[in-house]
Amino acid sequence: MSGTDGEKIFLDSNILLYLLSGDSAKADRAEALLQLRPMISVQVLNEITNVCVRKLGMAWSEVGQFLELVKQFCSVIPLTVEIHDLARRIAERHRLAFYDACVLAAASIEGCQWLYSEDMHHGLVIGGGLRLQNPFASA
Repeated sequence: MSGTDGEKIFLDSNILLYLLSGDSAKADRAEALLQLRPMISVQVLNEITNVCVRKLGMAWSEVGQFLELVKQFCSVIPLTVEIHDLARRIAERHRLAFYDACVLAAASIEGCQWLYSEDMHHGLVIGGGLRLQNPFASA
């Protein structure tokens, strides 16, 4: 797994949601990434909240407890106009969904070397320095 030698890493919402899953191998991998003190954005918190309430049927209090746990381990990056503008350019250039591009833009602006996501293009390099990696893909 890359991103362990002091490199800045960023996690997508789908990785963190595995902490709530019954898939122990993926939950363990997500927990290991969380121990690296990654960055996330408010967009990631929003996506987690939406999935927890709409798909998992969690009570708001349970969602709040889970998000507090996540925030204890992660640096949370606010959404800005700069992130929005870069996300539009990334979405257009790489033909990505806009909300995925928002996550990429936040990671890029924060100088992260790795973005871990199961849903985006494994191996894609953005701006010469940010690499997308699916932490569940075989090496």
